[in-house]
Amino acid sequence: MAYFPAISAPDERAAAAARDRQRTLTKPLGALGRLEDLSVWVASCQSACPPHQFDRARVVVFAGDHGVTAAGVSAYPAEVTAAMVANFEAGGAAVNVLAELAGAGLRVVDIAVDSEAPLSPAIGAHKVRRSSGNIAVEDALSPDEVVAAIDTGARIADEEVDAGADLLIAGDMGIGNTTPATALVAALTDTEPVAAVGRGTGIDDAGWSRKTAAVRDALYRTRRLSADPVALLRICGGADLAAMAGFVAQAAVRCTPVLLDGVVVTAAALAAERLAPGAKQWWQAGHRSTEPAHALALRELGLVPIVDLGMRLGEGTGALVALPVLRAAVATLASMATFDEAGIDA
Repeated sequence: MAYFPAISAPDERAAAAARDRQRTLTKPLGALGRLEDLSVWVASCQSACPPHQFDRARVVVFAGDHGVTAAGVSAYPAEVTAAMVANFEAGGAAVNVLAELAGAGLRVVDIAVDSEAPLSPAIGAHKVRRSSGNIAVEDALSPDEVVAAIDTGARIADEEVDAGADLLIAGDMGIGNTTPATALVAALTDTEPVAAVGRGTGIDDAGWSRKTAAVRDALYRTRRLSADPVALLRICGGADLAAMAGFVAQAAVRCTPVLLDGVVVTAAALAAERLAPGAKQWWQAGHRSTEPAHALALRELGLVPIVDLGMRLGEGTGALVALPVLRAAVATLASMATFDEAGIDA
C-alpha cells in the first residue's frame, strides 16, 4: 500500500510541445544530445513550454550518525559528522562552494547527529534522535521513530516548496551512512552484500570485510520484508535515510523536480518509490558515484546519471555539479532562435 497520496505524472502535453519546439531550433534534431531530453523533462515538470530557468533551487543536507560506525566500517570516526555540520554552517564545505557556483540555496538539518544539543535551534528543529542504531546487531529505529522520520522529511519538503523552491536536491552527511544505504539497496534489489558493498570513505580490505559483514547481518533480519519499505528503513536504514525518503517522495507529491545525489540519497529514493509509486517521474539522477550500490539503485529506478566524474563525497555535491547542465538544457530550449526567427530555410 502506498504511504503517500497518488503521484500525478508530469505534464505530457508540455513535454510534447517541448519536443516539437526542439524540432524548430537552429540545430540538427538531437544535436544537443541529453540536453534535449532534459529540457523536455523540465518542461513537463513545469507544465510550460518553453520552461523557465530555476529561480530557487534548494539543497537540503540531512545529517545523521549511525551506530554501525562502531563496527569499523568507515575510515573516519563518528565525531566528524557533527564537525562537518559546523563546517557547513560556516560555509567551508564542498557543498557550500558548489551550491554558490550553481546558484542554489543551502539548508542543513540535524536528523540524528550523535550530539546532545544541535548546533543551533534551526538546524535541530527536526531532530528525531541521537544516532540511529547499529544495524549489524539491532534495528536502526523504533516503529514510531521511522514514521516520525519519514513525516519529518515530507514536512521539510513542504516547507521548501511553500517558500518557493522550484527544484530540490537532497544531500547527506553521516559517517558510516553508506553501510545502511547499501543494506537498503541490497534488500530492495535482492543483491548479495559482496556485490553491493563499496569502499565508502576509502576503507581498506579489512574495513570492506567488516562493512560487508555488517550489511549481511542486517539483511538477515530483513528477510521476507523486501515488499515493506517502512520496515526496511526501520531495520536496516536510519533516521536520515527515512527522512530523505519522505523528502523526495513529498517533492513528487508537490510536483517539484528533484536532482538525486549519490548512493545514500538514491538508496532513500529507492525506498521512496515504494512508498509513493510513480515518484521517480519527478527525479533525475545528478551523477553516478563509485559505490556499486549506487549503480544498482539507479538501474532499479531506471535513471541515467547526468554526469559521471568518479565522485563519492555525498553532501549533494554530485547533484550540484549536474545542476548547471540542467540549467543549460532549460536555456537552450527557451532561448535559442527557431529556423523561422533566424530566417533559415530548414
